[in-house]
Amino acid sequence: MRVWLAALAAFLAPLAYGAALAQSGHAEWINTGRTTDEQRFSPLAQINDGNVGQLGLAWYADLASDRGQEATPIVVGRTLYNVEPWNVVTAHDATTGRVLWRFDPQVPLRFGRLACCDIVSRGLASDGTRIFVATLDGRLIALDPDSGEPLWSTLTVDNAQSYTITGAPRVAGDLVLIGNGGAEMGVRGYVSAYDRATGELRWRWHTVPGNPADGFENEAMRRAAATWSGQWWLSGGGGTVWDSISYDPDLGLIYIGTGNGSPWTRRFRSPDGGDNLFLASIVALDAQTGEYRWHYQTVPGEEWDYTATQQMILADLEIGGRMRQVIMQAPKNGFFYVLDRATGELISAEAIAPVSWASAVDTATGRPVENPAARYGTIPVMVSPGAGGAHNWNPMAFSPLTGLVYIPVTETYMAYAAAETYEPERGGLGTAFSGHDDIRRQIAEYADANSKGWLAAWDPVTQTERWRVPYPQKGSGGVLATAGNLVFQGTIGTTFAAYRADTGEKLWEMPVQNVPIAAPITYMIDGVQYIAVNAGWGGGLAHVERAQFSQLFLGRPRLLVFRLGGTAQLPPLPPESMALPELAPPPPLTASPQIVARGEALYGANCALCHGNAARGGVKDLRHMTPATHAAFADIVLRGSRARNGMASFADVLSAEETEAIHHYLIARANEDWGG
Repeated sequence: MRVWLAALAAFLAPLAYGAALAQSGHAEWINTGRTTDEQRFSPLAQINDGNVGQLGLAWYADLASDRGQEATPIVVGRTLYNVEPWNVVTAHDATTGRVLWRFDPQVPLRFGRLACCDIVSRGLASDGTRIFVATLDGRLIALDPDSGEPLWSTLTVDNAQSYTITGAPRVAGDLVLIGNGGAEMGVRGYVSAYDRATGELRWRWHTVPGNPADGFENEAMRRAAATWSGQWWLSGGGGTVWDSISYDPDLGLIYIGTGNGSPWTRRFRSPDGGDNLFLASIVALDAQTGEYRWHYQTVPGEEWDYTATQQMILADLEIGGRMRQVIMQAPKNGFFYVLDRATGELISAEAIAPVSWASAVDTATGRPVENPAARYGTIPVMVSPGAGGAHNWNPMAFSPLTGLVYIPVTETYMAYAAAETYEPERGGLGTAFSGHDDIRRQIAEYADANSKGWLAAWDPVTQTERWRVPYPQKGSGGVLATAGNLVFQGTIGTTFAAYRADTGEKLWEMPVQNVPIAAPITYMIDGVQYIAVNAGWGGGLAHVERAQFSQLFLGRPRLLVFRLGGTAQLPPLPPESMALPELAPPPPLTASPQIVARGEALYGANCALCHGNAARGGVKDLRHMTPATHAAFADIVLRGSRARNGMASFADVLSAEETEAIHHYLIARANEDWGG
């Protein structure tokens, strides 16, 4: 009876809270997940499954950058705060869209080259009296919410190393926390906690051990070092905390998700193998001191870019006849995990998409049952999921009313192969993105035929899928769940849609001229409920996963805000955006096979991460360069003529001769695939 009453109270609390909010006429969304448990659930129900068909556009704002728009807006008081690529923050009147102020932190364009997966920002944070933004070049800045003037700014990284920040800060009590990215560039990950009033560093916790000769910061790092071998510190180690951070104030715990190894290939960073703690792990830290409390490693000895930086949701669930305080995550590796958030004990784990690197997770040991064939050598092997993951940064949501987690899922496949050699001083992933073209082509063809995406409603208690909404290809956005029995998501079909939370029935959909890959939010002002979302294609999925995105006819990226009875209209798409570009044949190949081979190696080391394996796809498909781009190739690569779009100069790592060799390789690839 006690368990049943507790479950009933948990069910009714959001309804009562939602009713109170409706009566007060006001509800904010002050942090990226709304609350520190990162549920992305709103108790608002004015917009519900009975009237969502009346939803219309209230207002919109054009966004300046056409790169990936991944940010979750926040609402404090009557003001909506948004952040765009290059970390430009704009404050809007949340009811009309009127711009109140705009802050540009003037990030040096050279940092665009260090961002593995676009020059994005995933959001802001607030403590009610300050707005916090983290910048690509590693600063954490507190802004005055009324004027946008900086209150304090602190550099959280060493700019002599290849650190970046794309994640949103998180507020936890009197602290504001931020991690960093750069594992692909050879850095050592950590998370930092700052005093939110002053910007003073309160504590920092590294995720992987450094050079033992320098001593270990704490006992956790000493313990972790026993799971590494060789001179791993020369390559940084990785494990960056580039996105999710959650907070349980009752337990006094901060939860961080850690990233992939640096380099990817384990035998280059840790020649004798080992688990390589704390890569690809969920780690619980004492909120006040940063001291280690427990960890769970999702991928021991990680070498597939299977980060565990994806969103971690805290909830109370009835499992096995008793209420459990749990933490839930769907990381890249394809499994959905439910852990006890007080102890780190694995409760259950099941696959949400096709997985070939492991057949299951052993609940007795907590370890995956690995497929040895996935531990790749120099000959490419196909592994699923690919580096984009079965679930990436696109936020999922949990409804305490349905008990379901709503997950943007992708089915992906990728060719993995180790490089012949690796030099820590030159960096890189330790992988090969070229060679064995016959095998790579077969894998690419299989991936193209089988990759897809869907929205899944997942029961975390039974570890089963309750319903799914399939999409013709991967690329749909983050998710919002509400007490109106609704789930909102942007789709790869350039629409914004609402589904019944209990059954998955589509109730409403609107064309929005772009892909809302970011997660929506909802808020209430003066008794009116609004839904807001950023729409703008790009980011990690466009970078690391090959897909047929040429049919995406895109308008301007925009912040879109909806309400019942909204009557605003988007301007029509310009005619040129509705036509496939006319591709000119590539120039003839004039270089020798030796030069092309050299260009292939240089491309793999410097370009493949953003532009795709064997120059297939990526953020820009370089097989389809225009005559003007071919003519400007050296200017773009060496002089950074397109730096504002994220393509900073490579003059510090590539010579004119090497750049020319890469260009010849791309011409060769274009001729090989032309018309195919």
